[in-house]
Amino acid sequence: MNILAVDDEPSILEIIEAYLIAKGHSVYLAKNGREAFEIMDTTQVDFVILDIMLPDYSGWEISEEIRKTSDVPIILLTARSNEKDVVKGLKLGADDYITKPFSPRELMARIDSVQRRTGRLDKSEKWVFNNGALVVVPEKAEVRSDRKRVVLTHTEFELLIIMAKEPFHVFSREQLLEKVKGLEATAMDRVIDSHIKNLRAKIEPDPKKPVYIETVHGSGYRFGVAHEENTI
Repeated sequence: MNILAVDDEPSILEIIEAYLIAKGHSVYLAKNGREAFEIMDTTQVDFVILDIMLPDYSGWEISEEIRKTSDVPIILLTARSNEKDVVKGLKLGADDYITKPFSPRELMARIDSVQRRTGRLDKSEKWVFNNGALVVVPEKAEVRSDRKRVVLTHTEFELLIIMAKEPFHVFSREQLLEKVKGLEATAMDRVIDSHIKNLRAKIEPDPKKPVYIETVHGSGYRFGVAHEENTI
């Protein structure tokens, strides 16, 4: 999910970003309303976390502007607990609010709650590795590396799923060849090496020093990182 967080306090943005990335989300940060509008003009945003007090526009003004063209869920961040301020934000289109200071877990719970109410809860299984550096969504054949979507061939995706499903299990080339759909059983096992090389080039931070797809000399390959989250 692409989440836009808007706040003029860098420390709050850092906390939000670190926590949501660890949960497998792509996070876009804005320090003011102008930056928020620029991001929304160029990016498909699925959720907005929005501070009320900003240096240019208020959160109320931004909510109102967003609602002219989008029904994307919005949670307001506020240092105010004044009932009138909260009601004003909800009337202008926000879906919920959370009062500062807040815990990341509370924020995540509010996000899930809003998604359930708006019918947008993503129930797809997600495999998260390395604090969100690699995210795999098997059902959607979707892979994100360093927050960017990666386009894999059918065979590359099959290999990734087979190994990532069983971290640290060593697969021989012959086993991988048999498991991957679409490859001839009589194909040379070195064909697997070629696909592994291409897969590493797409998902590894440094393909020459692989973190995910490890070579076990004399045996085959294994996925060297455990799941951190099964669902989001």
